[in-house]
Amino acid sequence: MNDTSTGPAVRPAPTGTEPPRLGTFLARAAAVTAGLTAAGALLGLVRDQAIAQIFGASTDSDAFLIAWTVPEMASTLLIEDAMALLMVPAFSHALARRAADRARDPVRELVSATLPRLFALLACAAALLIVCAPLVVGVLAPGFDKPQLAVDCTRLTALTVLTFGIAGYFSAALRAHGTFVPPAGVYLAYNVGIIATTLALHSLWGVRAAAAGVAVGGLLMVLVQLPSFVRRVTRTRTRPRRARRIPRQRSAPPLIGFAVLAPVVLFAVSRQSQVLVERFLASSLPGGAISHLNYAQKVAQLPMVLSLMICTVTFPVVAKAMADGDRERARRRVEHDLALAGMVVLLGTALVLGYAPQLIEVLFQRGAFDAQDTETTATVMRVYATGLLGHCLVGALGRPFFSAGRPTWYPAAAMAGGLLVTIVAGAAAVGRFGVYGIAAANAAGITTTAVLLLCGLGSRVIAIEVRSIGISLGRLAVAAAVAAVVGGLTAPLVAGPLLSTVTGCLLVPAVFLVTGFAVRAPEVLHLLTLTRQRIRHVR
Repeated sequence: MNDTSTGPAVRPAPTGTEPPRLGTFLARAAAVTAGLTAAGALLGLVRDQAIAQIFGASTDSDAFLIAWTVPEMASTLLIEDAMALLMVPAFSHALARRAADRARDPVRELVSATLPRLFALLACAAALLIVCAPLVVGVLAPGFDKPQLAVDCTRLTALTVLTFGIAGYFSAALRAHGTFVPPAGVYLAYNVGIIATTLALHSLWGVRAAAAGVAVGGLLMVLVQLPSFVRRVTRTRTRPRRARRIPRQRSAPPLIGFAVLAPVVLFAVSRQSQVLVERFLASSLPGGAISHLNYAQKVAQLPMVLSLMICTVTFPVVAKAMADGDRERARRRVEHDLALAGMVVLLGTALVLGYAPQLIEVLFQRGAFDAQDTETTATVMRVYATGLLGHCLVGALGRPFFSAGRPTWYPAAAMAGGLLVTIVAGAAAVGRFGVYGIAAANAAGITTTAVLLLCGLGSRVIAIEVRSIGISLGRLAVAAAVAAVVGGLTAPLVAGPLLSTVTGCLLVPAVFLVTGFAVRAPEVLHLLTLTRQRIRHVR
């Protein structure tokens, strides 16, 4: 992951973009993080398979998915987006000052000032959500047939507001310290809790067992990180370096106050609100509509989740570069990450578009989940896939906006603009196109936000070259389109959904790379160059 690729800026990056040791560390960290995240995502599919097999696409599964909105929102706010965008820069600044401060430990001071307050705030929020669960269900799904079942599930999943918040805090601290394994393993622990509890208790509690599993999984997310967090925060410091010339009070990062917190939270809430809009619009459709949207989205977004692991690992590097005032280094890092993430997500998009029916049949068609559910979910997933690049760019571009630790409202405004497109388009399309119209509105809204963020980053925060990035992503999109068409034409020719899917996992990347080479997509050319170099080195 060294910044020596021809990247999105088309020209070769200057030598010395990253120190060799840092580049090697980032590559290994990204590989480990991606591996554990992929394992967690696969276990998440096993979780969804278990729920689909036991409850199908039914009113009961819809009740659970309405309650699932709570951990989905909590995950975005407290693990993936808001908490990371706030606390990774804060811990990065504190670590930068820790070695230069002879008398105090800025890291411990930061934890003492923020963690107790965070715990108390999250505990109150979880308690309030439990009390107000009937109101929450009424707002999320006003036309739902079994509101009490959804209320019971919501009260169980509300506990994740506390556990996810603490887990997200630990993850941000550990990533800033350069520790990536425990944060990357949280979703493994989470899904183990859900699956085990659901299988053990579903015959007694029905779908409420799955909601209880969400609560258990949230607790496990905290426990798997607790030992590492305690070691990093309380470890004895080495002999401090000579103090910097800049006085400590001037070099300290901005405090985490409302001015910094509000735009981050609004951005994260607006991003997750797309799911709320979908659930609201789908609640008036026939039973199973919410389930079809959920399963399609979970599978379709796997490439996006994997692509963002690159940005997750490099976010502390960008934050440190911004804190040091090295905007050129931050620019090169961001441009390179956008191109790499774009390549990964577009390759996954091609596979989803070409093999959606086979993927859904292999993953879900068993038990109460029948062939009609497979057909509907696969079509919805293909519609969702058209917005995967937008989802990836929104996740990647939000990080540099907030890496400097100072207030910026532009990402929230861009996200609000995209959300407005989702609401208007979804309301107009749901009556005629049902779940397909809702999925199309999601893709249109998130793509709008991605374009606004891409254009705004270059003029407001880091002077990235928007045009060259757009050209690079456009070439990768051409490669993905060709690979998707070839996959879609070939998939029905192979007997059996599993064999067809395996064939697609080989065919689609091959067509993607060949087409990318033909259209001279920079990241594909760089990847092939590295491969040739490795082969020659082995020989």
